[in-house]
Amino acid sequence: MGVTVLASEEFERRVEEIEALLRVVSVIIRKRGRDILSDFGITPPQLNALVILIEQGEITMGELCEQMYLACSTATDLIDRMERNGLISRERDKSDRRVIRLKVNDPGRKIIDEVMTARKRYLSGVLRQVPEEEHEMLLKALGDLYRIMQQSGVERVIAPPKLQP
Repeated sequence: MGVTVLASEEFERRVEEIEALLRVVSVIIRKRGRDILSDFGITPPQLNALVILIEQGEITMGELCEQMYLACSTATDLIDRMERNGLISRERDKSDRRVIRLKVNDPGRKIIDEVMTARKRYLSGVLRQVPEEEHEMLLKALGDLYRIMQQSGVERVIAPPKLQP
């Protein structure tokens, strides 16, 4: 199964249309995501940090900074607030006491579970308006875009769960 090559003009038209749709969908998702987060009293960077920490396990501040593309001073302020709110804690590494690892506490896990449930509820309401036979095509197309972007050298941001080949 090969890739169909479109005439240059048609291809450019599709690129413009896809770019515009991805941009506006991204804005809508970010806006709705912020609305959902405000119900739980956390910010988008706090959500990202919690997701990374849950996904990666106990990591260092430097590793978190790298994953989030943040300056260490910015990440330190973020983690300080999250620690004050009981979402995470700093713990010394058992094998090297000089190393401090970040750990998600139960309240942080609970918030992530609740936020993800709310986000899925929102997306479910949207997808119910899309014909069911198009769900698989959408999943495949988004998965293909993700894999191609990853292969082209784009750093991993947050890996989607269970992407099928």
